[in-house]
Amino acid sequence: MDIWVDADACPVVIKEILYRAAERTHTLVTLVANQSLRIPKSRFIKFLKVGAGFDVADNEILKQIKSSDLVITGDIPLAAEVIDKGALALNPRGELYSKENITSRLYVRDLMDSFRATGIETQGPPPMNQKDRQQFANNLNKLL
Repeated sequence: MDIWVDADACPVVIKEILYRAAERTHTLVTLVANQSLRIPKSRFIKFLKVGAGFDVADNEILKQIKSSDLVITGDIPLAAEVIDKGALALNPRGELYSKENITSRLYVRDLMDSFRATGIETQGPPPMNQKDRQQFANNLNKLL
């Protein structure tokens, strides 16, 4: 299993958990982003810079993943495509997306987008907390 990270919006604390897991388990972690990132020197941690533009990083991840891989993303449409390719998708709060829950997540996302398009203000997710970080680390460990 390789791990691919939709890194542009991935919280720093989650990246740090991934770096430690890569070293501990000797698992390749590739961060994909359209801006430069500072990553630790490691043979298990790579950075792939892509061009700017809508979904460029997502498309690169989809092009590169294998069915045995794990993708870290909070992007629900990307997670749906990852699942369609037979790979795993875990969000930065530790929720594993699945065939059973991705349709409802897409529906809620689209509904919220339509609300915002009509001028209705919606609230984003609450700030990440220690429980979220712990859930992410626990679920990552289970998958590894």
